[in-house]
Amino acid sequence: MSQSWPLQRVGLRIRDLEASIAYYKLLGLRIVRNEPDKGIVGLGAGEQELLTLRHVPDARPRSRHTAGLYHFAILLPGEQELGSFLRHCMDAGVRIDGASDHLVSQALYLNDPENNGIEVYADRPRTQWPWNNGTPVMDTLPLKTQELLAQAERFQGFPEGTILGHMHLNVSKLDQSIAFYQKTFGLELMLNLYQQAGFVSWDNYHHHLGLNTWTGPNASRHEADVSGLDFFEIAREDLQPGTFLDPDGVTVIVSESV
Repeated sequence: MSQSWPLQRVGLRIRDLEASIAYYKLLGLRIVRNEPDKGIVGLGAGEQELLTLRHVPDARPRSRHTAGLYHFAILLPGEQELGSFLRHCMDAGVRIDGASDHLVSQALYLNDPENNGIEVYADRPRTQWPWNNGTPVMDTLPLKTQELLAQAERFQGFPEGTILGHMHLNVSKLDQSIAFYQKTFGLELMLNLYQQAGFVSWDNYHHHLGLNTWTGPNASRHEADVSGLDFFEIAREDLQPGTFLDPDGVTVIVSESV
């Protein structure tokens, strides 16, 4: 699944590298790459790097009303694995800031020590997704945590097959951002929620990328000297490799499709 999946990796600029490494290891990722001379650590599941931390100790903290990361989303193989992760968080004292059933998926929401948003989720089988005129229907309902916990097994870190499921960004102008990702990367609009959030994807997935103006419209540009999102990386056979800047200054890397 990870070879053909378009989302490859997300990078974060981190002020306190050791604290962030400790947090993500507790969460269930493992170090798969360590380049201390460059201040870079890669974490992942199995041998697959999903998260790249770059130490930028002098980075400015991100201000309110700015574009950038809303959350990155770690997709687990199934709901049993999500239940095991939930049990692990409860036992290890990992704070969970939200829990939702989106009909197409079940999700937990967290924040790392530098307030970078994280979603850990499991998709329901596509045969169980509700559809409307060929588009998946999503909602935000309370998560049935007890049903998940009943399936929990011993958690031994994020399992093989865990991938970067989607990205979700705060943007300045929703229509401008949707148009950029459609035109540049061929993503298709799945849902425009009250002109406040747009969800786009390839291959009729519910969303590979979420875009919202929830920090307020006309948010300030995402700057290179601010902590938080460094880049995200995608790979598809129909995309030309290269490095792109979106309208809000977010770096998108297109790598060779394997």
